[in-house]
Amino acid sequence: MTNDLIDATAAWAAFERRDRAFDGRFVGAVKTTGIYCKPSCPARHPKRKHVEFFRDGAEARAAGYRACLRCKPDEVGRDRIAVAKAVALIEAAEDVIPLEQLADLVDYAPHHFHRLFKRATGVTPAAYARGLRATRVAAALKSEDSVTGAIYEAGYSAPSRFYEGGARRLGMTPSAWRKGGAGVTIRWTIADTSLGKLLIAATDKGLCRVAFDEDALSLAQHFPKAEIVQGGAALASLAARVVESVESPERDHDLPLDVQGTAFQEAVWQALRETPAGETRTYAELAAAAGNPKAVRAAGTACGKNHVVVVVPCHRAQRSDGSIGGYAYGVDRKVALRTREGVK
Repeated sequence: MTNDLIDATAAWAAFERRDRAFDGRFVGAVKTTGIYCKPSCPARHPKRKHVEFFRDGAEARAAGYRACLRCKPDEVGRDRIAVAKAVALIEAAEDVIPLEQLADLVDYAPHHFHRLFKRATGVTPAAYARGLRATRVAAALKSEDSVTGAIYEAGYSAPSRFYEGGARRLGMTPSAWRKGGAGVTIRWTIADTSLGKLLIAATDKGLCRVAFDEDALSLAQHFPKAEIVQGGAALASLAARVVESVESPERDHDLPLDVQGTAFQEAVWQALRETPAGETRTYAELAAAAGNPKAVRAAGTACGKNHVVVVVPCHRAQRSDGSIGGYAYGVDRKVALRTREGVK
């Protein structure tokens, strides 16, 4: 009999989607075979009437079931513990831990753990460490009088180590970041699209704001210390590519970006960019990809704080029950973009 603490309807829906975000939260046991599996098991699904759900493998085994040899559901807990331990080690380390050392500390082979960590968090261990450092620099720059002091406060052994990678992730120089974008030139234009007027703004590095129904005034509110300049030949070419991404979101447009967020937000945005056109991701899946399966609401917030609509395709996000969820620029636009991609 299905465990009363488990929502059987939601559990079955997760199995039908083969939803990795639910791995480790419960298992499904097939009465006709005597086998229990994790939700993402690739095996052919049995009929719903033959499946019951348990909180974990121990409960399923106590009921007389055995683990699936294909999806190995009992390893999910071990994998999650290993990733959580690795994240804690990365956050506590003063420098980036080499992959081989990190994998050894959690008792996994390096290449296997590299894949496991990226599947769980959406980024590699090294990228997670760099993102964490850059986020700390961004926070420190708001309180430190010295840029160099902020770099040391974030854990870098020397300013040169930050400039090797951190500055590229911040998009702007540390001084500009600390001063709210001062010294940065942002060019903007308003483009006509079939879904309405679209603000397109970019620095020399890439797009920093793409939004429906906004103008130069709203852009200045987002970047109060930057120099806001209209138009320009270089922007015209980029703007045309952005408009094409609205009209044909099913294609890969590979547009340059200059956006910032927390490490979690950027992992959510990256997971959205890696979602193939025509497919969707639940907020739970995005939270899991960003390294915190419980932060479902935060994943939704990250979608809402997306600086570059369509370019980071937050229209591909939806609720776990299959409903479409919200959209900062109106649900009708979200539906239109999904329809153009072929989402059912």
